[in-house]
Amino acid sequence: MKTIEIDPKVCNGKPVIAGTRIPVTVILDQLADGCSMPDIQRKYPELTPPLITAALRYCHAMIDHCELEAATA
Repeated sequence: MKTIEIDPKVCNGKPVIAGTRIPVTVILDQLADGCSMPDIQRKYPELTPPLITAALRYCHAMIDHCELEAATA
C-alpha cells in the first residue's frame, strides 16, 4: 500500500500521507518543534506511528537521492 502520494489536485502537489490532506512537511514541522509521536497523533488522530515513520523515510529517500550544495558563508 502506498503511504505517500503526490497529486497536483491535493495540497498543490505536495507529498501527503495517502488518503489524507496532511503534508509530509506538517509532520516534519511538528517533530522539529519538539512534538513526540503521541503528540502528533493527538493532533492528527488518523496518523499512526507507521505513517509518521513513512513520512520520515520518504524525506530520507529524497535527501539520499539528491545532491545538496554545501552552504557557504
